[in-house]
Amino acid sequence: MLTEHGDRVHVVELDSLRDPAEDVDVVLKDAFGLIDDLRDFVRSSRAPVVVFAFTAEKAAVQAALDAGAAGYVFKGVSEERLVAALERVHAGEQVVEVDQEVGQDAFDGGAGDWPGRAEGLTERESEILALICRGLSNQEVAQTLFLSINSIKTYIRSLYRKIGAESRSQAVIWGLDHDFVPRPWRHRP
Repeated sequence: MLTEHGDRVHVVELDSLRDPAEDVDVVLKDAFGLIDDLRDFVRSSRAPVVVFAFTAEKAAVQAALDAGAAGYVFKGVSEERLVAALERVHAGEQVVEVDQEVGQDAFDGGAGDWPGRAEGLTERESEILALICRGLSNQEVAQTLFLSINSIKTYIRSLYRKIGAESRSQAVIWGLDHDFVPRPWRHRP
């Protein structure tokens, strides 16, 4: 996604469980399926952390800032706005880049790919499935994503239909078979 901006940013994929092989100026933390303690992640980072998230909900933005994030960028913003936000954080600003007129589910996938996309799952459905695969209850998923319990149940029914699951255990098995649980480390093939 940021390849065209190589004159302004150099992307290094990091593993949150290991120290980076090289120093970084800003950490862009994808919030997909994020349930770990952001405050601890930010505290342990040697560089400012920018949360990159699917939701533009004010409560989610505030929770990230309260946890010490230097910025919050909604995945629906343009590449140019993302790069500019990273540059501003690098310059010492606290940055929030969200489109206030964008509804929380208006994202069209322009900011990249996600597990389950090829099978027809929306990013929100995929994020919910990832949290279910990590053992969260519907209420915990709702609290994590700042959504109502009824919204979560609607998403779950929809994703079950799309993957052919009739139960939570079937959905978890499908999710495990389709890489919905993060591995301890990531690498480029």
